[in-house]
Amino acid sequence: MDYRHLGRSGFKISEITYGNWLTHGSQVEDDAAQACVRAALDAGITTFDTADVYANTAAETVLGKALAGERRESLEILTKVFGPTGPKGPNDTGLSRKHITESCEGSLRRLQTDHIDLYQAHRYDYATPLEETMQAFADLVRQGKVLHLGVSEWTADQIRAGHALAEELGVHLVSNQPQYSALWRVIEGEVVPTSRELGLSQVVWSPIAQGVLTGKYVPGQQPPEGSRATDEKGGKGMIARWMSDDVLARVQDLKPVASDLGLSMAQLAVAWVLQNDNVATAIIGASKPEQVADNAAAAGVRIPADAMARIDEVLGDAVVSDPARTLESSPKEREV
Repeated sequence: MDYRHLGRSGFKISEITYGNWLTHGSQVEDDAAQACVRAALDAGITTFDTADVYANTAAETVLGKALAGERRESLEILTKVFGPTGPKGPNDTGLSRKHITESCEGSLRRLQTDHIDLYQAHRYDYATPLEETMQAFADLVRQGKVLHLGVSEWTADQIRAGHALAEELGVHLVSNQPQYSALWRVIEGEVVPTSRELGLSQVVWSPIAQGVLTGKYVPGQQPPEGSRATDEKGGKGMIARWMSDDVLARVQDLKPVASDLGLSMAQLAVAWVLQNDNVATAIIGASKPEQVADNAAAAGVRIPADAMARIDEVLGDAVVSDPARTLESSPKEREV
């Protein structure tokens, strides 16, 4: 496993991060979740990403149990705040001082730790003054409950505004967590250049495009039984965008590229995002330990320029790159 600095900080995280968005507390049983975490540790993964909203806080609880007994100083625990939790009362969502403060305490409790290595604003909150949000985050840093601050799915302008306020308060934004894959490249036009300028790294999710880039979905055929494309709780709605025969056929044409490099399709997809020098880590999810081991083997892989060009040629206009699509990820109204 290789490690990269997060932004301009001295903080290092593993190139592969284990995340439990659609698995812990919902899609897989606790025993399977614990086995996946163990497989991640065995593969040299030290960075774990979750959020309080995942499975309505259950994902954090499962991760906390799975990591109990590990040397805390050898782990990097990342979590997020914004989405609705608990009974979804009027202050159970967003980035108000109240919700951030109370959510941090809840995350610390569930994760069985006294500090969070990276605390991230899960979305931009249009209903709360940015000054209130950044002051609340800065206070948590000064209290020692949070070590580093990041955001998720913020536009370039939002990142710039948040960064400026953080600097005024004597703290720093070090990361953004966006969706990014060979098929979904919307951050490349504006978010990545802005992040490079300001000293933020990307902590990217869905590098395998919800499993599509593994090549297991074949054009003209029904999705495999038990796959994400058939799971109403496991992201079926999100994966639907990639399930056209044209996209699936293009993905099948990537198999010779992976084969020539001695990689699995999943490894090729994860290695592809890690070629971007603004990406600090790729978040992988898994329902089986063997998936963790396979994905983790993408760490340290360098894809030659000619192979990168072949990937671009094969995927062609199936790639989504419009920077405006990032804005769609931040809801103008809070979910209730």
